[in-house]
Amino acid sequence: MPSPFPGMDPYLEAPELWAELHNRLIVAIADDLSPKLRPKYRVAIEQRIYLSTDDRQLVGIPDVTITGRSESLGHTVSVLEAPSTSPVSISLTLPEEVIETYLEIRDVVNGQVVTVIEILSPKNKRNGEGRIAYERKRNQVLASMTHFIEIDLLRKGNHFPLGQLAIATQYYVLVARGDRRPHGDLYAFSLQAPLPSFSIPLSDVEVEPVIELQNIFNGVYDRAGFDMVINYQEPPLVKLEPTEKEWIEQVLAG
Repeated sequence: MPSPFPGMDPYLEAPELWAELHNRLIVAIADDLSPKLRPKYRVAIEQRIYLSTDDRQLVGIPDVTITGRSESLGHTVSVLEAPSTSPVSISLTLPEEVIETYLEIRDVVNGQVVTVIEILSPKNKRNGEGRIAYERKRNQVLASMTHFIEIDLLRKGNHFPLGQLAIATQYYVLVARGDRRPHGDLYAFSLQAPLPSFSIPLSDVEVEPVIELQNIFNGVYDRAGFDMVINYQEPPLVKLEPTEKEWIEQVLAG
């Protein structure tokens, strides 16, 4: 069963659903591209691994000196009370291992990475280890001749720099060809619009395959059975404009 929305489904931004959507989209894009790229290229699913903590504050118990007052010979003296020997139960903030998947299109002959495809995760878009790890990889690719594709299907968080032209957009696909940078192609779209189709850059002498992102998304949504776990009677967990709320109500009302 397809999503009730013509493009991105804002309900899928729920934390319990997004990781599954991300991983399924990565695999679906790889499966769609693989037969189009044979025999010269193959699509590899790669992993970025880092440690992350949601609360970066140190947890501890401060040293405390407690003083009491005693009257002796008309003088006031301070007396150190014995420290408590009973432990206090606390909860430590432990780092978690985060694994994020992305795609690399590689030349079969020499193993060279020709194109990198990334789908942003919530940790990439908020301050912390996730953004630092992703931004480091992003800058490395942009400083090379490797083609770079960045897909942002998240409303929450902070967008990455998209050049001098400030574009207010909810979602986007960035296609930054290695031989044309600093110029890139930005597909900006709203909640009401379908997900775009775009070409995958390879070399100058080859016909570039096209990713029909909306069709891939529809297939992932149906195979995952997201319609059976999403409660469309409740509002989505994202910030919406009044006009968007009204539009969502109309869409869900049929």
